[in-house]
Parts: sequence; structure tokens; C-alpha cells
Amino acid sequence: MGSAEVQSIHVHPVKAFRAVSLRDAVVEPWGLAGDRRWTLIDDGGKVVTQREEPRLALAAAEPLAGGGVRLSAPGRAPLTVAVPEPAETMPVTVFGTKVEAVPAAAAAHAWCSAYLGAEVRLVHMDDPATRRPIDPDYALPGETVSFADGYPLLVTTVASLEALNALIAEGRNAHEGPLPMNRFRPNIVVAGTEPWAEDHWTRIAVGEVVFRAAKPSGRCVVTTTDQESAVRGREPLQTLARHRRIGGKLLFGQYLVPLFPGTIRVGDPVRVPDEPADGPRTADRH
Repeated sequence: MGSAEVQSIHVHPVKAFRAVSLRDAVVEPWGLAGDRRWTLIDDGGKVVTQREEPRLALAAAEPLAGGGVRLSAPGRAPLTVAVPEPAETMPVTVFGTKVEAVPAAAAAHAWCSAYLGAEVRLVHMDDPATRRPIDPDYALPGETVSFADGYPLLVTTVASLEALNALIAEGRNAHEGPLPMNRFRPNIVVAGTEPWAEDHWTRIAVGEVVFRAAKPSGRCVVTTTDQESAVRGREPLQTLARHRRIGGKLLFGQYLVPLFPGTIRVGDPVRVPDEPADGPRTADRH
């Protein structure tokens, strides 16, 4: 694969909020430390994301020592939210799966509801080791995940984004490109690969940590949301539909599951221990 390396690392302390870029990150069994341990839910307990509320792209959550977050958003004074004390949990629905979570303080619910103009609550995953198993069709026994869409980490590559942007430039929506990587909300961005190399990965070593590639990422309407303005367009989904429709999904990026904990850093070398010659695997319902 040549001299591939980690170009950037990102976490999303509150699911669907703006990403936070890091120089290094601790890899836990269920994802990067501090990634998507918080989420918003509606009055029926269903997770709220940019699919329903694109304005969440403009909200930020600064990670704090101890797992708390400092929330900020346009038109709102910042609010510090502590990890809630152990308390009775409440059921949360994440893409049809029931997960137990602990509600934050009432002030956090009020802050988030006022920003969105809709009744929402902020909840915290207290025990990611037990709360939410990965889809058993793509998991090994005991593997769990945070409030991420379905898997602990998402990796993307610079070369694949460049290839996608070249295809967008040739299409009817060329004025929307080139798109930045933040449209895809990855945890790890890798430079120095061939375009679409990640389709074929089954394992990937990033610095001292080895990951299992669970499956390619099927993309949704969130990728059409400008993460700086919250305005939606048509790309990249129209171009992915023409060029990257595989197994009924529009693919970009690869989901990863860590095989053991460790720390990854920007600049870490990226190696692929085994690369089968067949094409990309299909994506599941997530």
C-alpha cells in the first residue's frame, strides 16, 4: 500500500454534533475514547441525528475531563454538562435497537430543545461494554459499540475522496464540489493509499492498534449536509448512486472494530496485513 499514514483523527462527543479533531486518541473496544457517548433523543426515545435535524451540524460539544461536555451553538450561551450520576436508565432507540442510557440534567434538555425548537433530551451511555452489541451478522462475540451508527470506528481515505470529487466534477452537480471529508464524519482519515483501497481491507494496523474491517459504510442523506452551513444539496449521493452502488447501498468508507485497545496518533503508519483480491463487500441495513 506504500507509505500510508493517518492524516487526521476525529471524535463526535455528542452524536450528530460537529466533529472534534485530535492529534491522538485512545482506542477503546467500542470506539475512540469520548466518541458518541452522548446523543439526543426525541419525546419517543428515538435518537435524533442530522438526518432529521441538519442544524445539529452547527452545534459543538467540547470534551471535558471526566467525560462531560461543553455545549455551544449559534444563538445559545455555552452550557457545561457533567456526566450524570448513576441513576435509573431509560430506553433509547438507535436505528430500531433498544439501548439503555442515563438522562443528563434538566438544563441540558432545555438547552438542546431551545436550540432545535423541538422537545429533545440529552442522554449518556454509562456502560458501553454492555449496553449495545454490534449487529451479530458482522460482529464477533462480545463486541459492542457506542451511539455510533453501528460500528466502533469509520475510516476513510484521501484518495477515495479525490476520486469521488473527480466524478462529481464530471456530473450535473459539479457546482457542489469538491466536497470536504467532513461530509462523511469519519474517525480516521488515511492518506497515501490508492483510491478505493479500503474496499478490500479485512484488517488494518494503525500505529500500535489492529482493527478488523467489519463492512463498508452505506451512506445516507447526512452526507449531503454542508457541515459549515447545515444546507443540504444533492451530492455526494447522486454520484455515489451512479458509481458506488454495491449491494443496494451507496458506499464510502469502511467500518472498523478494534481487536485490542491502544493509542493512535496523527502521522501513524497504516499497514494492511492481508488484502484479498475480490471486490468490496456489501453493506447491511445500517
